[in-house]
Amino acid sequence: MRFQSLREEVLQANLELVRRGLVLYTFGNVSGISRHDAMIAIKPSGVPYESMRAEDIVLTDLAGNVIEGKLRPSSDLATHVELYKHFPQIGGVAHTHSEFATAWAQACQPIPCFGTTHADYFHGPVPVTPCMGAREIESDYELNTGTAICRLFKELDPQEIPAVLVAGHGPFCWGSSAADAAHHAVILEAVARLAYYTIGIAADAAPISRDLHEKHFRRKHGKTAYYGQRLDK
Repeated sequence: MRFQSLREEVLQANLELVRRGLVLYTFGNVSGISRHDAMIAIKPSGVPYESMRAEDIVLTDLAGNVIEGKLRPSSDLATHVELYKHFPQIGGVAHTHSEFATAWAQACQPIPCFGTTHADYFHGPVPVTPCMGAREIESDYELNTGTAICRLFKELDPQEIPAVLVAGHGPFCWGSSAADAAHHAVILEAVARLAYYTIGIAADAAPISRDLHEKHFRRKHGKTAYYGQRLDK
């Protein structure tokens, strides 16, 4: 089996969504990419997670053409491809319909940063795309979903905000690998839940100060990061 390690990583990232309660039945998908080989590995469409094996993971090129695999790739493949093309630093993409993040997407509302849990991972509110028009929906819907995300991120850094809410649809997350993308999907759901509870307790709750937001993000990210253990020891 070609690209066995990539396929296994993508399988485990998909199963992580199940373990964390982010998907129902066959909902959601995770992909990973080998930049060196220009090869994407992605969950097959409509296959139950409990029966999925590494050999079921579909390999495609960056044009979305199936290179290897007996099953059809996820119907969201074109969205993943657009993100890989426009965000060259990322190595994995995760899409879920997790309950709280999807509720914010359905409300067409960005998730404000109400606390340091959010600030640890997202350097700003988690944004929401504009609603898609009839032409975008009727023609190349999944491709246009990716285009809408990439258009929104022309003014945002995808490495500092590794998630987006697609209006009326749900969240897409990304990271340095398939596992990292799934990790961000789990964190996003926790952040979305906390934000929902926050405005339930105080409808007029304000985001944390920019100083506190900056402190928490920078202690985990960038050259001045000091959270965790150094890997060069």
